[in-house]
Amino acid sequence: MAQLLIRQIDEDVKESLRKRAKRNGVSVEAEARAILRAELLRTDPGEYGLGSKIAALFRDVPDNNEPFERKLDQSVRRAKFDE
Repeated sequence: MAQLLIRQIDEDVKESLRKRAKRNGVSVEAEARAILRAELLRTDPGEYGLGSKIAALFRDVPDNNEPFERKLDQSVRRAKFDE
């Protein structure tokens, strides 16, 4: 296996990594390996988050890039608040 030395890591990043490792019951080094492995070995672009998954659902909808026509519901009235 190869080795990797990362210098000049911000203290807040180092502390977050330490806390995450403790929460997961592993060493800081093992946690860093797990994070790198999970992020860099992704094969499915759909794994990148909820927004990407939602966008993928509507990707093939015709005229998906057209803005919605804004219609105001006349039955809704604005509430008046006393100041």
